[in-house]
Amino acid sequence: MEFQFDLIVVGAGSGGLAAAKRAASYGAKVAIIEVNKVGGTCVIRGCVPKKLMVYAARNKKDITSSEGYGLKSERISFESNILLKNIREEVSRLSNLHKNSLDKLNIKVFVGLGKFISPNELEIICPKTKKILKKISSKKILISVGGKPKKLNIPGIDLAWTSDDIFELDSFPESLLIVGGGYIACEFASIFKNLGTDVTQLIRGERLLNGFDEDLSSCLEEATVLAGINIMTKTQLKSIESSNGYLQSTLDSGNKMQTRNILIATGREPNLLPLNLEFLNLKMDGAYLDVDQLNQTSNANIFAVGDIVNKPNLTPVAIEQGRVFSDNLFNNKNRKVNYEYIPKAVFTIPEIATVGLSERRAKEIYSEKNIKIFKCKFTPMSNTFKKNKSKCMLKIVVNKLTDKVLGCHMFGETSSEIIQMVSISLNAGITKRDFDITMALHPTISEEFVTMYG
Repeated sequence: MEFQFDLIVVGAGSGGLAAAKRAASYGAKVAIIEVNKVGGTCVIRGCVPKKLMVYAARNKKDITSSEGYGLKSERISFESNILLKNIREEVSRLSNLHKNSLDKLNIKVFVGLGKFISPNELEIICPKTKKILKKISSKKILISVGGKPKKLNIPGIDLAWTSDDIFELDSFPESLLIVGGGYIACEFASIFKNLGTDVTQLIRGERLLNGFDEDLSSCLEEATVLAGINIMTKTQLKSIESSNGYLQSTLDSGNKMQTRNILIATGREPNLLPLNLEFLNLKMDGAYLDVDQLNQTSNANIFAVGDIVNKPNLTPVAIEQGRVFSDNLFNNKNRKVNYEYIPKAVFTIPEIATVGLSERRAKEIYSEKNIKIFKCKFTPMSNTFKKNKSKCMLKIVVNKLTDKVLGCHMFGETSSEIIQMVSISLNAGITKRDFDITMALHPTISEEFVTMYG
């Protein structure tokens, strides 16, 4: 069979773009199928627009809490429509930059939904008319369609927003119920509250950010309550009704509450259904496609990267998966993705960043007697004269037998910038003694990482 392309990439998100560009740079004939704007979740409806909202919220909070520094503001007005308009314009600019880079590499972009008709062929479907626009074939196909927000199976769920809807708003609501306790829910709770929306956060469990170090969760909960966000734990949403311009939520307790809007932020899941994969009988890993170390599925012609495989669903991970895939397939390299010591951040205000093992996980692996914890919590100097007295927290998890640092966790301003650099040290196998003999840079928050002695 003669193929039209060397590689077809289904989905122009971070992983797909990285793979396509790298493959094309090696001379491969590449096509991309994408139904939305080029850029994927991160650029269009995720990391980038959300971080711009975080900057707006952080700036407003800094201005309104800095009277102690002699910075008086009689009244700060926030025009949410201006912020939302500027974010959409920036997203379009970034999407066009990606599209232009594909054009320069002679990568053909097909607009539509990709639907498999064989292990080497796809139909391109118009999302509106459902008509077949074209059929294309390739030696290899990379699936990188990303994820989609999970929805609750309850009456009235279509009245609520998901995270995808936030960046298409005309303005911010006066009140908002956020359902979920993960990083997406916590970030939007922080953004909306600091920009003037009355926020209630509903969580099914007992604490925020399950899976993160428990000290980080505790610090965030303290700051969330201090910010005026109402957290309702061990509570579930059972139904939603429209009522005189408001949304009425019925909780599992039977109680009802009214807010202008509701945001469902209970996680994301692979967006595989439109691909028509059933007849291929690809091996699954739960809801994810099962892949080997080279990101190959159970079909030798089909590969997968990003949020549809059961690895950390983070933009840099997807990008590296895409590049490794193309390096191996089109440049005969033998690379593997390094999944150790992947840094993560939660862009609340203050923010969280973490790399390596949590205290709980380290004790599960190495036993409690072999783990030593170094931790400090204090008010950062930047808050000295502010109304806001939220604290920061730094924590090091150490293997007592080897002195190796297993994890570093931080809550506070610039945590993400600091932990990014700390992750380099952990990848290099740094010990607690290496921290101890490193000279501090004073006065900084991060100096505490090298001055915690036990």
